[in-house]
Amino acid sequence: MVISAIGQGFLWGILGLGIFMTYRILNFPDMTTEGSFPLGGAVCVTAITNGVSPILATLLGIFAGMCAGFITGILYTKGKIPVILAGILVMSGLNSVMLFIMQTPNLSLLKQPKIQDFFTNLNLPDHFDIVLLGLIAILIIIALLLFFFFTDFGQAYIATGDNENMARSIGINTDRMKVIGLTLSNGVIALSGALIAQNDGYADIGKGVGVIVIGLASIIIGEVLYGEVTFVERLVAIVLGSIIYQLLILIIIKVGLDTTYLKIFSSIILALCLMIPRLKEALNLKTGLEKDTSGNSH
Repeated sequence: MVISAIGQGFLWGILGLGIFMTYRILNFPDMTTEGSFPLGGAVCVTAITNGVSPILATLLGIFAGMCAGFITGILYTKGKIPVILAGILVMSGLNSVMLFIMQTPNLSLLKQPKIQDFFTNLNLPDHFDIVLLGLIAILIIIALLLFFFFTDFGQAYIATGDNENMARSIGINTDRMKVIGLTLSNGVIALSGALIAQNDGYADIGKGVGVIVIGLASIIIGEVLYGEVTFVERLVAIVLGSIIYQLLILIIIKVGLDTTYLKIFSSIILALCLMIPRLKEALNLKTGLEKDTSGNSH
């Protein structure tokens, strides 16, 4: 069970990396996530059931997610619709798109090939194929993100999030950066959806409900545990945060709590993680005041 949770942590960690590109760099939450995540799975599973190879099907899932992010970006930058509302509009519309693609609310991969089947000949112990798949995917995504962010174009993207007015004053097309950011981030999110759909053995249009909470939890847990770190370490921290989150969910299941209410437990975990920095500040302030009081009394 622990190995399975670690494997799931890697796959969900990809989701966290995708959300990080908008939530932390561009400084806004993208609700498209809850549509592009199941869309990646829906396109991937549909393609596989129609005879497409799992690798190509996964790439098609990524492309579908990128299209969703691109539409949100256009609505936000050209249509001047607030980004949260633009994401919600696209997310809602994607439900119909997924129904059109799958022709059913859910679609099984029973007796169909999956991307993790490529590791069958390695004779790995149970669930280690998912750990290996997740690790390979994470390494590829982090390598690509590092390559992107350390180019001039990537630096312009970061500058857009840091100070949009300044970025615009030095000639950066900030609207283009936002569209590209939303496109790329939703492609990464859709990859997570495609891999998780293959791991679960089915795609479902309802899989996206609440996934943004899981992604945010990965980011926040990583930041709470590791604090001020380098950019590379922050990306790794997000993945470790995702694994820790999945282990916390495993503990909740093990203690016998009703998994029907797993979403509220997820929200509670995220809320607690968000409050930890504030609690630390309050504790440090209280400790500092006590020391001052103690020093003055002497």
